[in-house]
Amino acid sequence: MGTSLTVGVFVFEDAEELDVVGPWEVFGFWAAHVATAPVRLVTIGRGEESVRCAKGLRLGVDHDFATAPALDVLIHPGGDGTRVLGKDTAHLDWLRQLHDQGVLLASVCTGSLTLAAAGLLKGRPATTHRDFAATLTGIDDTVDVRARDRYVDDGDIVTSAGVSAGIDMAFHLVERLGDAQAAALVRQGMQYERPVS
Repeated sequence: MGTSLTVGVFVFEDAEELDVVGPWEVFGFWAAHVATAPVRLVTIGRGEESVRCAKGLRLGVDHDFATAPALDVLIHPGGDGTRVLGKDTAHLDWLRQLHDQGVLLASVCTGSLTLAAAGLLKGRPATTHRDFAATLTGIDDTVDVRARDRYVDDGDIVTSAGVSAGIDMAFHLVERLGDAQAAALVRQGMQYERPVS
């Protein structure tokens, strides 16, 4: 990685906590201890000063859509709040706009349902929480749903399976955006062992 990188993590009411903080920890450790160029992490919300996640964790919001810095990567968590987001025209328009701008979109768990609702997974391979594979197909039956995969990298869109799989996806992104050594050092520093599937 030769230039700076800005990673936004979208936070919203009823987001699944680990979907947010798992990737944040991976990118944050990379930024603080391993990256050879600046990595900036920010939270982005729909305008609230803070949001309450699915199990009660309250998170601060750094920026709304209008004030967010230019992003290189957006992490879109899942959780019950995606049911509302999948019908929110402004949110879906924002995702399409980011995609058009070349931002790498990465979803965790049911975050992929929101990407599908925005029409961004049409004809593409993707994954989601295994219990929501049929829901993803119901939103867009052209999606090649790979429910057994921990994550699916399809270039400008990366999706991961349920909850803890977002951590594995984040390590993959560190390797992709940095290199294998960076990902290995972050894994070692976090004392994170690869899950056995």
